[in-house]
Amino acid sequence: MAERYYQREIETMPSEQLKKQQDEKLVRQVRHVFNDVPYYRAKMEEKGVTPDDIEGVKDLYKLPFLSKDDLRETYPYGMLAVPLSDCVRIQSTSGTTGKRVIAYYTQHDVDLWDECCARAIVAAGGTRDDVVQVCYGYGLFTGGPGLNGGSHKVGSLTLPMSSGNTERQIQFMMDLKATILCCTPSYAAYIGESLAERGYKPEDNELKAGIFGAEPWTEEMRRGIEKSLGIKAYDIYGLTETSGPGVAFECREQKGMHINEDHFLAEIIDPDTGEVLPDGQKGELVFTSLDKEAFPLLRYRTRDICVLDRTPCPCGRTHVRMAKPMGRSDDMLIIRGVNVFPSQIETVLLHEGYAPNYRIEVDRVNNSDTFDVFVELLPEQFSDTVSAITAMERKLSDALRLMLGISPKVHLVPPKSIERSEGKAKRVIDKRKLHE
Repeated sequence: MAERYYQREIETMPSEQLKKQQDEKLVRQVRHVFNDVPYYRAKMEEKGVTPDDIEGVKDLYKLPFLSKDDLRETYPYGMLAVPLSDCVRIQSTSGTTGKRVIAYYTQHDVDLWDECCARAIVAAGGTRDDVVQVCYGYGLFTGGPGLNGGSHKVGSLTLPMSSGNTERQIQFMMDLKATILCCTPSYAAYIGESLAERGYKPEDNELKAGIFGAEPWTEEMRRGIEKSLGIKAYDIYGLTETSGPGVAFECREQKGMHINEDHFLAEIIDPDTGEVLPDGQKGELVFTSLDKEAFPLLRYRTRDICVLDRTPCPCGRTHVRMAKPMGRSDDMLIIRGVNVFPSQIETVLLHEGYAPNYRIEVDRVNNSDTFDVFVELLPEQFSDTVSAITAMERKLSDALRLMLGISPKVHLVPPKSIERSEGKAKRVIDKRKLHE
């Protein structure tokens, strides 16, 4: 089967030509950020760097890093690099301390993002004759809007389903003959199970491919989804801070995700020292946005641990490939596609009058994440009545949902019943088999 591309000249650009383009874009972007983002200019000045010091990608290491802490510190407008009147949209992550990270987009930014997602859809076999069912969440979450825009660029019929309501998902999938499914891998697995429960066989649907991301998944899970839905399952990667899904995507070879290097420069660093590591070594992934106008982040630390591969890909694309993230350099959990930090839970507990003695347990049951939070009661809070404890659990669960965006099952337990440990407390037990 001949390989298809959305933008062949760009996706198969010779490496020397691509590097020349990256050099030019980086020089322009550094000057834009220095002139228009006072916060980052101060970071550059603190490091003794000016735009004149950056002649191309070889000088990228001279620039200071950005982290999510910087984005929270500058909330809401401190990293905005254009007048607000030039922006047409925001997207947002879940907040970790009550403050969310807000990403801004000009129309140009939206168009480029849509193109990146279109590349992913075409790499998965998508054409204007396809029916693309988007079951990622819409609204502030980037998943739905990203794949929706990409599908429009390709010219496919787009079903903007959003997440949930599986009965309706199946009805539209079967009646409108959806051919490409876009959602989290755990939801794709659930749809496969739901179809089987209703008596459908894989050959009864018209699906040929799925584009799945927003949470970690194994090769074993990929094979299970492919078997249950009768499709080829493709990985996609992105983060709100750099635009959303479509920063990188799999081709038919499924040997890593091609990073859209004409828009995003990737580095691998030692997470402890910040030293740039050679290709092929495992470390923390860092991105620089080359074309973003409204929210151009330079050397943004993703905290994802992975490896870059520049060996030629049989698909013909010349852009570097990234392995599936192998974990994170911080303590963030991804639960049902949502970023969750233990610090978020601690913030809520303290606000609600509980001591910060807690344990988080995450598991995967029937291809869906379970999320339990065990919280110690203070002696004065302890009650023998089940109804009182149940009411307190419900109230705390609601408070956590407002902070996290998803609802954990809260278990209030007697004082001093959670095991103590010397040194760093073991707050998280993740039972999911995310690594083979």
